[in-house]
Amino acid sequence: MLRSLFALLTLSVVFCAASLFVQTSFAQTPPQPELATRDAGSQQASTNAASFDQVIDRAIEREHFFMAQMKQLHPLVETYLQNLKEDKDLGAPVPVSDVYFLGRLDMSEGTDDRTFTSPTTAGLGKRMLGKLSNVYSMKFLPLGFAQMVILDQDFQRKYYDFTFVRREFLGEVRCIAIDVAPKKDAGKGRFLGRIWIEDQDNNIVRFNGTYYPHPRASYYLHFDSWRQNLRPGVWLPSLIYSEESDLKYRLGQTLNYKAQTRLWGYNLKDLRRSSEFTEITVDAPQVVQDQSQKAQDATPIEAQRQWERQAEINVLDRLTQIGLLAPEGEIDKVLQTVVNNVMVTNNLDIQPEIRCRVLMTTPLESFTIGHTIVVSRGMIDVLPDEAALAMILTHELAHIVLGHHLNTKLAFNDRMFFPDERTFERMDFARDRNEEEAADKKAVELLNNSPYKDKLGNAGLFLKAVQARAPELRNLIRAHLGDSLLNGNATKMSSLMTASPQFDPKKADQVAALPLGGRVRVDPWTNQLELIKTKPVAITTAADKMPFEVTPFFPFLIRLGSGAAPEKAAPEKTAAAPTGQ
Repeated sequence: MLRSLFALLTLSVVFCAASLFVQTSFAQTPPQPELATRDAGSQQASTNAASFDQVIDRAIEREHFFMAQMKQLHPLVETYLQNLKEDKDLGAPVPVSDVYFLGRLDMSEGTDDRTFTSPTTAGLGKRMLGKLSNVYSMKFLPLGFAQMVILDQDFQRKYYDFTFVRREFLGEVRCIAIDVAPKKDAGKGRFLGRIWIEDQDNNIVRFNGTYYPHPRASYYLHFDSWRQNLRPGVWLPSLIYSEESDLKYRLGQTLNYKAQTRLWGYNLKDLRRSSEFTEITVDAPQVVQDQSQKAQDATPIEAQRQWERQAEINVLDRLTQIGLLAPEGEIDKVLQTVVNNVMVTNNLDIQPEIRCRVLMTTPLESFTIGHTIVVSRGMIDVLPDEAALAMILTHELAHIVLGHHLNTKLAFNDRMFFPDERTFERMDFARDRNEEEAADKKAVELLNNSPYKDKLGNAGLFLKAVQARAPELRNLIRAHLGDSLLNGNATKMSSLMTASPQFDPKKADQVAALPLGGRVRVDPWTNQLELIKTKPVAITTAADKMPFEVTPFFPFLIRLGSGAAPEKAAPEKTAAAPTGQ
């Protein structure tokens, strides 16, 4: 019997994410109806069984090609899960605990635990975020959230019944929706649900359902798995949403959770090559002279600054090569503009210049690496407005203004020679309590002289929302490279909470924080980030706000041209966003 792969705490019960030990029954698969097609453009169209069979055969062929591709690719995969319970006041489920995993996907023949590790918050040394034996090394049939990238490791017509449903568009890509059910005696762990096949090359671009039949006394989870066209003709997994709301699994207890899995970093090898010479030209021998106006050795002060900058560059390069730090892009410029607004109004001239970068991960954290301010993607997602963003950035700016330095041991390149999954152990940019308190005080001073001084009410309200949700969302609030928004009972920038409105999660018009995934779109191939530009959706009830919460994915799929490289990722849409974002 297949073994479960990682444990998920839900209340006081350990739940295996791959399977639950419960007895279940399954309705017999209905007979396949006569096949017919209906064009999404409203014009009638029909197809015979032969053409439908050709689509199925081509999709199976493409799925085998997909499996071969994935064995050569090793993207990062991140799962963030929230356990839920019903809130009678809101009339909707709210998080009661959470779980976070980060690793590198490996679908080669061997097994290799590639889970990232992190320090514990209790000071017990370094240990794993959570043991994911084989979850990110998928040798067997799907078990665990990461394995939901696979429809079936051995997808063949002889194992399944296929029922045509309709034609429909996913974004701008027209697809054929087909219900898929395993045949009797097809074996355990076969896919049961619906697949969407794009109508040009017949790649499977989405599948929604579960695996069946279940191993004895266990239960597979439901999921919605999306693939995006990341290169011409290449569709790869990018987003997976999983949810259970009414699964009875032990002594009448009900499983209720939502989870997001994201994949990115498919093309890290090109990021590693970005600084290499692509063309070398050798001119005729001649005396080469430095033409700069200042051709001389650095002074001691200049040398010290260059040494510190070298440590900063080493870290930034390594984090980018691993896939944890996004390449420089448009969001960096937005962050830089906010920082500049604060610096100009405070007459700050800091050298070397201050830069901003984005960490690709979900947990809410920010920190400095030398003169570079780093903010996580998840943090940008949930901040309610620009003033709240200014609060986070200004706190980090204050560390730089106060001269809180990066450890220059990182200027030695050999310090960067470690396995990717040891990053959280080898790199630590957290500050001590004294430095954090000093940065808080200085940041308030800088904000009070900035264009944001009269707009900080929502920033304080955001901190109150963090404080209120922190006991349930420990893994979201927990930092892995820098400092958490909460340090014990202390809240970063806590003085701003005094002047903010009273936090009331029941008020529909009080938006203290946004859901996860509402602001930043990721290109899984290039790791480039973009701000999502969508029309705000009106909030009608307090339950619509969903602060810090997991929501389903509905990306707008696009098909890349055969000759053009992708410049933009497909828009990623999540649940309703608050008005005024």
